[in-house]
Amino acid sequence: MAHFAKLGVNSKVIAVHVLDNNKMLNADNVEDESVGQQELERIHGWPAAMWIQTSYNTRGGKHYDANGDLSGDQSKAFRGNYAGIGSIWDDTNNIFINPQPHASWTKNVSTASWDSPIAYPSVETYTETDSSTQIQVQKKIQSLQDH
Repeated sequence: MAHFAKLGVNSKVIAVHVLDNNKMLNADNVEDESVGQQELERIHGWPAAMWIQTSYNTRGGKHYDANGDLSGDQSKAFRGNYAGIGSIWDDTNNIFINPQPHASWTKNVSTASWDSPIAYPSVETYTETDSSTQIQVQKKIQSLQDH
């Protein structure tokens, strides 16, 4: 199944539709986005140029397999993120991206996301007191970026 984002004003995604792959085949029997766009225009009456194909298995500029694991073939990463309602189609960079959260955040095209002007904290350990021995123990935690 192929997925297409329906664009509205200012390239904002207003819907995502599914199309059978066989409805995207060109004269050479090869999947072709423009054929899918024309089919969606025929079905819904929305201009073909306002339908952009998106990948259900791409997020953060990376491709994931059907199990949700990082794919071994990153050439399959397609258009930054799976388009969701409210996300924005960036035609210049050929990616779907969520709206900018704050004016000071900058677009990161490689991850199809926004970078804060303030770096994530890099806390790696914390101290905890063992209640039975009253001895302080340092424990390692995961980076906040890993969550």
